[in-house]
Amino acid sequence: MATTPVPAAAKSAPPPPRSILRDSAFLRLWAGTTASGLATWALPFVLGLAVLHRDLGAAGLGLVLATRTAGFLVAVAVGGVLADRHSRRAVVLWSSLAAAAAAPLLAAGLGRSLALMAVAAVLAGAGQGACRPAFQALTAETVAPECRQRANAAMTLAVRSSTLAGPALTSLLAAFLGTRTLLLGIGLLWLVAAFVPGRGVGAGAVTTASAAGTGTDASAAVTAARPGFRTEFLDGIHEARRHPWFLAGLAALVAVVTLGYSATGVALPLVSRDRYGTAWVLGASTTAYTVGALGAALLVARWRPRSQGWAALAGLAAYGVAPLSLMLPVHPAVVVAAYAVAGVGIELFNVPWFTATQREVAPDKLARVSSLDFLVSYGLAPAGLALIAPAIGAFGVTPVLAVCAAACFLVPAAAALVPTARHFARTPSAGTS
Repeated sequence: MATTPVPAAAKSAPPPPRSILRDSAFLRLWAGTTASGLATWALPFVLGLAVLHRDLGAAGLGLVLATRTAGFLVAVAVGGVLADRHSRRAVVLWSSLAAAAAAPLLAAGLGRSLALMAVAAVLAGAGQGACRPAFQALTAETVAPECRQRANAAMTLAVRSSTLAGPALTSLLAAFLGTRTLLLGIGLLWLVAAFVPGRGVGAGAVTTASAAGTGTDASAAVTAARPGFRTEFLDGIHEARRHPWFLAGLAALVAVVTLGYSATGVALPLVSRDRYGTAWVLGASTTAYTVGALGAALLVARWRPRSQGWAALAGLAAYGVAPLSLMLPVHPAVVVAAYAVAGVGIELFNVPWFTATQREVAPDKLARVSSLDFLVSYGLAPAGLALIAPAIGAFGVTPVLAVCAAACFLVPAAAALVPTARHFARTPSAGTS
């Protein structure tokens, strides 16, 4: 006797991914990253206030900032190797504690010992540099792959918000607390960065290795005797070379940072003063840049273009409108709007760039590759700042800005021609998943 087949039960749809704002592990990491970013931004601003209050001279400020940059550049390379060799959480802890220890030394040296401040600035820069690649790798350990773009957007949103509101708030606090107290407050922010983040094993976390298709779990990394520092650093370079899209994107980023950022940083105050006769253009343009970046961070948290790498590089190229607006006799509102566009573009690049690096790079080399990113892009920025002013003096503002704008447009366009740049992935499926 025939029986009526029992219909197969319909497969239930997988539950939607949990919001990162309800993930305590991510929130702790977000708080620590935000505190470190705010402390990093606040130090040069507070030292600038010290110059205004005549506690520090202009030459002294330059020396302190230069030694801080030197400490950062050395430590960012060392920190990348340490974060891949040891616990990323431990690297965050000790590097943040080093930066925290620098704060009271800076306060003690302010107005008394420039040598002490320079030594403290090296320590502060070293702490800042060592924690950056460790935080990047810790994000990949803590956040599931499908949530990382939103996580990176949330982090940049917090940093940009701090940059927007920070100057006014810090200036207000300075009227009541004094510069030395503000420096100690920076140390407290670093203590938050040191102790608040968790261990990087949040519930539901998925290893970067499986997301990248390597089939290797980060927790199963070989624990035998490891090679020396130099060998491991070179292994990080080798890993970066395995990803043509990374090298192309890094070249584009370096061009924009070295020429675009530097040119506008030097030329904007000059143009605001000489062409428009007011500091309003300088302040409004800087604010518009941050507001544009904030808007882009909100957009890119959910926007998934089919060709994400091309969209990111187009956003990076959009920075070229900033030097372009400065070289043309336009209404000041056009300059402000151009800076807003540049801010939008830079975050349309940054968030997918960080997310792709966390997805594609082998998990046991992620911190080293991230350290190369910071080392190259941040390392060449001071060179650009040092060369732009003499170039403007020798050739004039307009020719220099024209070259910088052309570089901002052309180098990202050339980077987009690299085959794997379209999706920021070795395979199209990985970039569009």
